[in-house]
Amino acid sequence: MTAPASLLAPRPGTRARHARNRIATLSIWVALILVVVPLVAVIGAVIVKGASSISGSFLTQDINKITNGQKLAAAFAKVAGKQSTQDGIKPAIIGTLLITGLATLLAVPLGVLGGVYLNEYGGRSRFARLLRFLTEVMTGVPSIVMGLFVFSIVVVKTGFSLGWNVSGLAGSLALACLMLPVVIRATEEMLKLVPQELREASYALGARKSKTIVSVVLPAAAGGIVSGALLAVARASGETAPLVFVIGITRTTNTNLFSGGNVALSTEIFRNALSYGSYATARNRAWGEALVLIVIALSFTLLARLVTALFVRRRAA
Repeated sequence: MTAPASLLAPRPGTRARHARNRIATLSIWVALILVVVPLVAVIGAVIVKGASSISGSFLTQDINKITNGQKLAAAFAKVAGKQSTQDGIKPAIIGTLLITGLATLLAVPLGVLGGVYLNEYGGRSRFARLLRFLTEVMTGVPSIVMGLFVFSIVVVKTGFSLGWNVSGLAGSLALACLMLPVVIRATEEMLKLVPQELREASYALGARKSKTIVSVVLPAAAGGIVSGALLAVARASGETAPLVFVIGITRTTNTNLFSGGNVALSTEIFRNALSYGSYATARNRAWGEALVLIVIALSFTLLARLVTALFVRRRAA
């Protein structure tokens, strides 16, 4: 028994739908290529130009002040075909990790608490709506504004300041201001994905709301929260504008974040970029520092993916 010819014939509009589907698919691939090509070009340029500067001494030595004599030596080394960068970036690496680490300790707990309040307690209250609005505004504020804000109330000694000079702590406060809205939004969105049935089951067993949040809700959303927090850390570790005004400058390792100037990879790249056309040493160091900073940011991103995968696997088990 054969099907009627009317059923086998293509329905009206099928060709048009297939055509629109092909156009949409082609547009997606074109958009993907337009995004990937410049990304690969930038990363490739950093790897090619920065790999020659990476060495054991480059990663473990202090930052030396380049004098005119070193410029002349760099010129002779360039003629001889030898690597001329003899100073390192150890203080910048340690400063980046310390400043970003303290900013994480300041922003992540407050951000998680803020997200818990917005989703579990605030709801659609007036204060919660105001907090969401301020969080969205802070997300779009340029990073240099955060640096100037911290500079005006922390670094500059006024009648309203806390009396601190430039320090790693001021840089951590500036980065924490950038990270806080990201962590709040990530936490709130992840908590929204937790099924309401889990909360109701906990309430049915006699658990209080605070116990339910700590024991049921947060563990269920922990993977997304940790992933969002680490992505915020990765973003903050590469910021330059908030740190230029507040951490000062030093060429040696300073592990005391509460006193004295400090240095970060992003600010070192900025200072070497200002001297880009002066001599080859600054150019080589800038590319090498950029490569190290990309590796650090990539490490945070991969760590976020790994933590998310572990939480998903644990929940599935």
